[in-house]
Amino acid sequence: MEAAVEAESKGSHGGEAGRRTPPSKKDRWSSSWGCILLLVNNCFRYTAYFGVSTNLVNYLKVQLHSGSKAAANNVTNWQGTVSITPLAAAFLADSFLGRYWTITLFLIISVAGYGVVAATAWAAVEGAAFYAGLYLVALGGGLQAVVASFGADQFDADADEEERGRQSSFFNWFCLTFSVGSLLGGTVLVWVQSAHGWRLGYGIPALLSAAALVLFLAGTGAYRRHQPPGGSPLTRIAQVVVAAARKCDVEIPADATLLHELEGDMACR
Repeated sequence: MEAAVEAESKGSHGGEAGRRTPPSKKDRWSSSWGCILLLVNNCFRYTAYFGVSTNLVNYLKVQLHSGSKAAANNVTNWQGTVSITPLAAAFLADSFLGRYWTITLFLIISVAGYGVVAATAWAAVEGAAFYAGLYLVALGGGLQAVVASFGADQFDADADEEERGRQSSFFNWFCLTFSVGSLLGGTVLVWVQSAHGWRLGYGIPALLSAAALVLFLAGTGAYRRHQPPGGSPLTRIAQVVVAAARKCDVEIPADATLLHELEGDMACR
């Protein structure tokens, strides 16, 4: 038993006996293709997001006839929701769905949200329908942290130095695609909205979100590693809180030794 534990310990810490075999050239080419699709997907998503968010206050004022104060308040509430939703996506990815299926689900939600936003712009619909689409966009945007982790899964950084270098390069490109997407969305799409109207200005983000979903699904066969759900710390924290709440009325025994964990086999009971 001790020998088995020692061997496992060496393998988990990069010992000679547990050192992983570097991926083959075929696996690396497949992984590179999948990563390229992830990078383009990332650029499309951020172009769509900033194409909607940058000029959103003006849309609420001009099209929905909101006051400046109400429009600014609605936008900040929406942006706050955008900042919170990655927690939900990360929880689902870690505890239940895994990263691949979480990304797929949230991309579908994003496509639905951008589609509703574009449809309301084309039909000049005011009110609840537009906000429903907007908050679907916020919910779908929760995948941003999961995409970065999924990209890291495509590289076996424990295999060799080259894999670690490729992983580092991927994140450099990942940040670049974010910057390019935000630049295009905040400039080109805003110009389209000002010069050619909201229909085209919101129709393009809807098309980009759909293209992002198609690109991600197209790379399914190229993705090297699909990490299964491994559990979330939030689940364990919730279990502790629930257990503490259920036992809050338990009487403390008079014998203080009963409050401490026993040694040996009794500790497992």
